[in-house]
Amino acid sequence: MPHCFPAPGLRAAQQPDWPDPEALAEAVAGLAAAPGLVLPQEIDSLRERLAAVARGAAVLLQGGDCAETFDGVSQDQVSAKFRTINQMAAVIGEGAALPVVTIGRMAGQYAKPRSSAHETRDGITLPSYRGDLVNGVGFTPESRTPEPRRLGRAYQTSATTLNLLRAFSAHHRTEFWTSHEALVLEYECALTRAIPQGIYNLSAHTVWVGERTRQLDGAHVDYAAHIRNPVAVKVGPSTTPDDLIALIERLDPDREPGRLTFVSRMGAGAVREVLPDLVAKVTAQGSPAIWICDPMHGNTFSAQDGFKTRHLNDIVDEVRGFFEVHRTLGTHAGGVHIELTGEHVTECLGGVYEVTPSHLPTRYETTCDPRLNRAQSLDLARELAGLYATHRINRREHHAEPHPRRVLSPYARA
Repeated sequence: MPHCFPAPGLRAAQQPDWPDPEALAEAVAGLAAAPGLVLPQEIDSLRERLAAVARGAAVLLQGGDCAETFDGVSQDQVSAKFRTINQMAAVIGEGAALPVVTIGRMAGQYAKPRSSAHETRDGITLPSYRGDLVNGVGFTPESRTPEPRRLGRAYQTSATTLNLLRAFSAHHRTEFWTSHEALVLEYECALTRAIPQGIYNLSAHTVWVGERTRQLDGAHVDYAAHIRNPVAVKVGPSTTPDDLIALIERLDPDREPGRLTFVSRMGAGAVREVLPDLVAKVTAQGSPAIWICDPMHGNTFSAQDGFKTRHLNDIVDEVRGFFEVHRTLGTHAGGVHIELTGEHVTECLGGVYEVTPSHLPTRYETTCDPRLNRAQSLDLARELAGLYATHRINRREHHAEPHPRRVLSPYARA
């Protein structure tokens, strides 16, 4: 496999059970011969932007679909997400008085880990839906069987999305980056290239390793250790400081600002208890790792009618707890990583334009986890603006030379 580095014997968790090895080899070979979706120079530029976040001189806003779909790349749909993220960035940047680095969970977020490899309905058991990269959401044997040709379709659909994002960015004079979870290693490895400057995953500007695949002796961490892209790791409430120190040594041994991000996904009930020790121990190690908050995944529950949902109040509470921890420690609250859409869906509860349980069936359109709609996303942005304004004042009390007030950079404007 091209430029893929899991050592022999390392386990790759959460991988599809591909039924046709020859078809898989053909799909991988096709991707390996294709141009990269992004450029190494773009990746290097993002690493510079993230270095500013690591120094406390910028804020990171990362958002998009839980799982993109091949049918969700119309110009209107991509534009709605792009606009929503950039409008959020403008609001947050005003409160923080810092540039906002905007990264979409877009142009590649087609694969999802699952808690179970199979799903049973009415006595029928089929493989779980693992995202459009792997299989279909329809509950039939044909749809749920992993299909290697989907790898090529994911590449083409990502290219279409990137073309739209580049056009929107040029029109609005913004910088906008792409990201996804580096989950299906056949896809990631096929789009990894070695050049004189290093080894780059050219499927996205930055990728992350998920909570279910961050094992130190696993193939995903081993892969992430070899690429030059900025990388992130999601960390939940079971994470220990020793886990993070070991991940730092593996993924960022040179302590390079902008290289490594930890994405805290604790849940509103755990963030204030678990996070302080993690941040304190990482800081004591001299690591410049960025800390951002994913307030979505730890706050999911099922409504009475069976819809998986989240309440905006819980999301806001986790974000507040995240800021309280950093305020107490005098460290930089680097930003947020959220699941959102620019559409007026009814998947998460609450908000100024309140979504109630009775509204959930109206426009529940996600194929996986519930997303904030546009109005709820802007509600959260206003909350973040207020938190950053307070956080900025608090950090001045901790540092002899406070960061100067900055106008928003071009990439923070909508």
